[in-house]
Amino acid sequence: MSTAPGIYQGAANVIAALMLLLEFGMLRQALVRDQVRLYAAQSALISVLAVVIAADRNLPDLYALAALSGALKVVVVPLVLRRLLGAPVSEDAPGVAGSYTLNPASAVLACIGLAAFGFFTFGRLHIAGPAAPALALAIAAAMVFVAFGLMIVRRDVASQAVGFLTLENAVSLAALVVAAGLPLILETAFLFDLLVAVVVFGMLIRAHHTKAESLSTADLTRLQG
Repeated sequence: MSTAPGIYQGAANVIAALMLLLEFGMLRQALVRDQVRLYAAQSALISVLAVVIAADRNLPDLYALAALSGALKVVVVPLVLRRLLGAPVSEDAPGVAGSYTLNPASAVLACIGLAAFGFFTFGRLHIAGPAAPALALAIAAAMVFVAFGLMIVRRDVASQAVGFLTLENAVSLAALVVAAGLPLILETAFLFDLLVAVVVFGMLIRAHHTKAESLSTADLTRLQG
């Protein structure tokens, strides 16, 4: 007879499932500002999970990590992205996502297939234990594939940036459930890498919009040599 999951495992599984649902929500959003809002909500769940793990395993460092992650991912990064996007006024305005390589319904169906592939493939590895809930890890793997799908099916720089940031959230989820006891300095370094990525994407968004007066990357195919 299988035992019921503990509070930590149950919380990790529920939070992972909610994060995956928010990622699918990003696929359906036409406005980049709505994608950013969902990214902030997804990032808040990461901070909540860090607090749950800190309380369950008596790891005070994770409280500091949760605070740093919440300040950066829930407040600073979305604020920077909104400043870069500005107020949308037309189909080519910064706040409006570019065209899909697939229509929204097909994009969601394709990413469901990717999520299923990641979920079941990772599940076959049979990584389990009190420190690594198998279901949460499999969902994190599914999130990685969906994040790549989000970057592929959208033709605007801002949505691709959001896809990259959600990929980092998926990696953070896997890291929390596998190696929550990492030294705080290493966990903080990952957040610093995220900040650098935001700066790079910010420069890319500004440069691309200045040159093309749009965030769509469709015209970049003309640069093939």
